[in-house]
Amino acid sequence: MSAARWRSAERARSRSASPLRPRPLLRHVHLWLGLSLGLVFALLGLTGSALVFYVEIDKALHPAIARTEAASAPSWTSSAWDRALAAGRARWKGAPGKWSFEATGEDGMIPARFYPASRHAGHHAPRLMVWFSADGSRVVRAEPWGSYLMTWLYDLHMDLLAGEPGRQVVGWSGYAVLALLATGLAAWWPRGTWRKAVAFKRGAGPQRRLRDLHKLTGLWSVVLLIVLSATGALLALPEIRTALFAAAIAVPDDVPSPRSAASSGRQIAPSEALLAAHRILPEGRLAFVDVPPAGAEPFRIRVQVPGDPHRRFPGSYVFVDQHDARILAVQDIRRGNAATTAIGWIRVLHDGSVGGLPTRILAVILGLCPAGLLVTGLLHWRRRTAARAAMNPMESRS
Repeated sequence: MSAARWRSAERARSRSASPLRPRPLLRHVHLWLGLSLGLVFALLGLTGSALVFYVEIDKALHPAIARTEAASAPSWTSSAWDRALAAGRARWKGAPGKWSFEATGEDGMIPARFYPASRHAGHHAPRLMVWFSADGSRVVRAEPWGSYLMTWLYDLHMDLLAGEPGRQVVGWSGYAVLALLATGLAAWWPRGTWRKAVAFKRGAGPQRRLRDLHKLTGLWSVVLLIVLSATGALLALPEIRTALFAAAIAVPDDVPSPRSAASSGRQIAPSEALLAAHRILPEGRLAFVDVPPAGAEPFRIRVQVPGDPHRRFPGSYVFVDQHDARILAVQDIRRGNAATTAIGWIRVLHDGSVGGLPTRILAVILGLCPAGLLVTGLLHWRRRTAARAAMNPMESRS
């Protein structure tokens, strides 16, 4: 063994024999968190990248849905909602359940979700994804949730295809990833010059280049990855989110659990419910029309009001009696407080839609970073372990 390698081995022995100091301890914690969470972190990042353009990818995979028809996007006053409901109920005649029609604001098909009523109390029947022609007169496509690529990826991202236990794993892993990112940043924090700390040494050996790649990938992405991880954990574990904001969340008193006055009778058409809701929030943009089965459950009209950051899943609702079109309750996000506003930003920060197309593209790139960090970190760890074993053959055999 050369003198340089002998001195390096002696230094390694002295470090291993002495109690762990703060920085080496942080490196150890970061290493073992990375080895235990890295694969889940990478999987969530890759699936999240794909889901940023969920709708666009699904349209590309199903050209019939992407094709624009002559009819324009249905508005608040359109009769297309009535025709779509009639077409859906005729197609699944005798299958009671709730319909949810999405108002995309774009010309083309009308996407909807059908939630069949379950025959067993406490169980939810699988939802059905349905696309209607632009005028609502016919069903163009219908597939069960989870049976095609993008919904399969969504379930993989949300609960690892394992239902409630998987959702818990994803949520708590998100909080553990925050510790992983924090320990990585703390372990890197420079004691000398910042220029050296952020340098990439091109002429160095493979081990040093791997370390620099891991370091620089983590540095440019760490703040945004913290945002994605924190918001993802809050979305996966709504009970934790509620507990965190419980002291400050403002819930209007007129939105308990509104019910229609009667439990039977003629159900009004969706266009009648929409007309009533539009009078209450005329400045709002229609997002979803939820049509209940016959009974006491009201229509629920989901609306984006000015100031609500999420276009697709806004946080304001109007509840309309399904028999006489009376307004039962209004949940307006503008009537909340700072906590209500903060909750409204969680989803847009997580899915990258906060700033339109540029931030969505950035979210895709960020989703690839955990996989890059996993690969560079794992290769660097293996090379470093092999180098130590080569310098200390007796210890590696013991």
